[in-house]
Amino acid sequence: MYHKVRKKIHILLHPELGETKWDKIINGFIIFLIIANVVVVILETVQPLHDKYLTFFHYFDLISVIIFTIEYLLRLWSCIHEARFEHSLYGRIRYVFSVEGIIDLLAILPFYIHSLIGLDLRVLRILRLLRFLRLFRLTAYMKSARMVKNVFVKRASELKLSVVLILFLVIIASSIMYFTEHQAQPKVFTSIPATLWWAFVTLTSVGYGDMVPITTLGKVMTAIIMLCGVAIFALPAGIITAGFLEEMQKVRQKKTVKCPNCGHSFHHDHTE
Repeated sequence: MYHKVRKKIHILLHPELGETKWDKIINGFIIFLIIANVVVVILETVQPLHDKYLTFFHYFDLISVIIFTIEYLLRLWSCIHEARFEHSLYGRIRYVFSVEGIIDLLAILPFYIHSLIGLDLRVLRILRLLRFLRLFRLTAYMKSARMVKNVFVKRASELKLSVVLILFLVIIASSIMYFTEHQAQPKVFTSIPATLWWAFVTLTSVGYGDMVPITTLGKVMTAIIMLCGVAIFALPAGIITAGFLEEMQKVRQKKTVKCPNCGHSFHHDHTE
């Protein structure tokens, strides 16, 4: 009975493992609470609202922390049903130091630190921003978000290569522009590290206008660099788009079918 309850709790906290009404209700509530906490943290920074609704903010924070603490403890208790955390002791330790475990802990830690040792209100507000980290945990509750996560995980090597190419282009562009413009604008293009800022805003087509080439050669090189930037920055967009198309194709190929006799759901692959 103990093991069955623990496994049921694990399934309830991982919507990809179950498709019952309670799975949807619990995970929908957690998603709502995460978003509500982010909204409240933002509204708390508006001083008139903070002063007027101080009591509401306090009790909302208290109730949220209690719920998140219960969720964290239940995840810690039931995580051994997952293959990577299967050991009763070391598995739970691994969960505590996993990315999802650290995010869940940081979301509630500021409240307990303030309760135990006390903190300046400004420091507490800053630490409460850690609750924004819970937004990254939405991937654990939303199937569409998990698809986004899968795209980035599966295309990680290609994305890393594109990031390296972008960094190479930034460094090369900064070096070229420094040697082109330094003599004409020694106070603007003071060094290659300082020119990195120009390279980033130019290659991303933002162009703040605080560092602008004035020489003819500098303008020509800038035009060439901007064209290269458009091409290079299109690489990760194309990789991500291809990843999404691949994931959506997999979803279309799979169809959930219910057995007419027992009602059990299973996946049917159209490619078979």
